[in-house]
Amino acid sequence: MVLQATTAQGLQTGDRYRESLDDGREVWIDGTRVANVADYPAFKPAVDLFADLFDRRRADPETLALNTFRSPQTGNLISQSYSLPRNAEELRAKFRATEWWMRESLGQLGRSPDFMSNVVVGIWDYHKELEGNRTGFGENAKNYHAFASENDLVLTHALGDPQIDRSASPLDDPDLALRVVKEKADGIVIRGAKQLATLAPFSHEVLVYLNAVTAQRGAEEFVLWFALPLNAPGLTILCREPLARPDRANILAAAYDEQDAMLIFDDVLVPWDRVFLLGDGLLAAKGLTRINAWSIQSTHIRFHERLRLFASVAAMVANAIGVDSFRGIQEDLGEIISYAETLRLAIAGAEVLAVRTPSGLLAPTASQGLGYWSAEISGRVVEIIRRIGASGFVMQPSERDLASPELRPALDKYMRGHEIGVAEKSRLFRLAAELVNDGFGLRQEMYEYLHRGDPGAGRTRLLRAYDRSEVDEKVREIISRPVT
Repeated sequence: MVLQATTAQGLQTGDRYRESLDDGREVWIDGTRVANVADYPAFKPAVDLFADLFDRRRADPETLALNTFRSPQTGNLISQSYSLPRNAEELRAKFRATEWWMRESLGQLGRSPDFMSNVVVGIWDYHKELEGNRTGFGENAKNYHAFASENDLVLTHALGDPQIDRSASPLDDPDLALRVVKEKADGIVIRGAKQLATLAPFSHEVLVYLNAVTAQRGAEEFVLWFALPLNAPGLTILCREPLARPDRANILAAAYDEQDAMLIFDDVLVPWDRVFLLGDGLLAAKGLTRINAWSIQSTHIRFHERLRLFASVAAMVANAIGVDSFRGIQEDLGEIISYAETLRLAIAGAEVLAVRTPSGLLAPTASQGLGYWSAEISGRVVEIIRRIGASGFVMQPSERDLASPELRPALDKYMRGHEIGVAEKSRLFRLAAELVNDGFGLRQEMYEYLHRGDPGAGRTRLLRAYDRSEVDEKVREIISRPVT
């Protein structure tokens, strides 16, 4: 994978992105194989949204400057999401671009291109350790970062193993996890499946770097990090059913349905230049925190934008039915804002307390605990909004109802709101219902709770890693003396 200036395509455009998805990939949804992802009705709104974001990113000089830098290798404009920050100014520039992505997508895209681009930055940062795994793997990591950034790839990752039998071990049943079945002169052959690959049908490539049995002796065949084009021979992308309903107007569900997929690898060849780690479970486990140092900050920024959307929608719903002056409702609205403000300050703190990595990059300080807190309070915010809107999220007129001359007088009389007409009120409540009350909202909340990893297991890791020694010693000193 040698990068050449003549082949690097530079910053993505909307048209190029749409065309790139017509690459022969095997995508299935609801029993149907999709001929062209960009044209398929259930996928087209999301593809168009991403294409529009790519074009908006370069729509004016100020936005373009915010989101890009000039490649020293090729002269191409490169997304800031792929930047390798070495000082505080470069780190701030990187996350200003992240803020743009998350603001423009209302915090609804957990797999906005910014997220996985930052994982690739993390893999570059870990290149010295990867080189110690096998000669050439570190160079593969560096070269892949150059390739992905110079071509502005849209990426997904697939981390979870199939939910077949979690009480069993892949050492007893190898179909429980993705594995290497053969090493050849031109690469490794892999077999198995991975879930949930969010954004898979809309991405160019997939990265795999989490394995269920990384620390077990004898499980070396299951420990593998690699990148692979999603049109690789033998790779099947099985999508879940779309969240948008064809029988109604979808305000959020169509455009912001990132899709989730099971990836099935049927003896797929991964070329050696796309392999980053093999067989070393301890090195893989150690690397997970390192490679996510920048992507977790991207996630915090996205969730902050999601909270800002929740705060606005909740306040507007309360105003629309005239309850925003009630003391209890004001406390609820203030609670949402308190979460948003806490997260805003924590995001700033993680950046201010940035640390130097062994490879020389500057990364936000570790903030996994903030992620588990976010997963918990997300459900609380949803609960607050449901309580404010109550039955209004169940019964609202449709667009066809609003357009009916026979119905409209009654709707104007009985379904209007406080200082808001029936049409605007119905759309506001349907928007809120999509956020908290239907299939789209439930999927988003499940994603919010799980995609940072299991909160319970994460808190256990925090407990084991947390340094209490200084305060423990002070407490021991206090309790060692008689109380007078």
